[in-house]
Amino acid sequence: TLLCSDTRAARVPWLERLAAPAPSWNGPLGGPLAPLLAPARYRDAVARILGYLAAGDVYQVNLTQPFTAPLLAPAWALAARLGRQHPVPYGAYLDLGSTQLVANSPELFLRRRGRRVETRPIKGTRPRGDRPSDDAALAAELLHDPKERAEHVMIVDLERNDLGRVCEVGTVTVERYAAVENHPTVHHLVSTIAGRLRPEVGLADLLRATFPGGSITGAPKVRAMEIIRELEPWPRGPYTGAFGFLDPRGDLELGLAIRTACVTGGTVRYHAGGGIVADSDPDRELAEAWLKTAALRRALGEEPRRGFELCSSG
Repeated sequence: TLLCSDTRAARVPWLERLAAPAPSWNGPLGGPLAPLLAPARYRDAVARILGYLAAGDVYQVNLTQPFTAPLLAPAWALAARLGRQHPVPYGAYLDLGSTQLVANSPELFLRRRGRRVETRPIKGTRPRGDRPSDDAALAAELLHDPKERAEHVMIVDLERNDLGRVCEVGTVTVERYAAVENHPTVHHLVSTIAGRLRPEVGLADLLRATFPGGSITGAPKVRAMEIIRELEPWPRGPYTGAFGFLDPRGDLELGLAIRTACVTGGTVRYHAGGGIVADSDPDRELAEAWLKTAALRRALGEEPRRGFELCSSG
């Protein structure tokens, strides 16, 4: 979609570019992907969060870590391959000059249509199985895992609270709770929370009440962000922000910038992580973060099931 408020003459070059055949890239893209953070340091960060949880300081913290890989191709080639191999509702390619963003996100952060507003947080992950029976078993395991459901219900409650700050009393509802969504490399648990905005609520009020998303921060949100700032040694940058469109009527649709790569100077940087709760296991959290890189690793030409233990680390 091309959104433009300029004159017809100014739009012509853009329309001509859109009508041209899409570029192609047939060579290798790059890789291998490796963590910037040593596994021992990630485990230590999880342990420190568990201490905060035990003290009652916070209920959940979404901890992430960065990964990097060399990129031998243009960033648009990575975006094109991800789009073919791993279609998602919220994909984007943004060329900022010295940096390009490649988003391959399954998560809706915020949708507004008139006075209806909704969010669809993701919390809970399992890999896809090689055989249909294994795949179904993994989905069922995700659906009934107490730890995953504990993560999920906390974020649903947080999002209900955020929408309740700007919606009419009694209109915020959970329309779908903890449903399994299937993607090419993972299963996720997803809920839909919606409400009716109060008439006086504008765009700034809505974003102020909801941003950043609860699924990528934690609960309570402000304290979780303080802990993230303390324990994540690299800034997230555009990762876990939001992208999408806003139309002149005030309607909007924003994807959450997870599964999002930043390409600068021939290097891909990509963050992944997960929610830490009281019964989190550090090794499982490492494995979950690595699992969430599978689509990118496949696009780069790696074996997506390559084990984390084979990686080099900083």
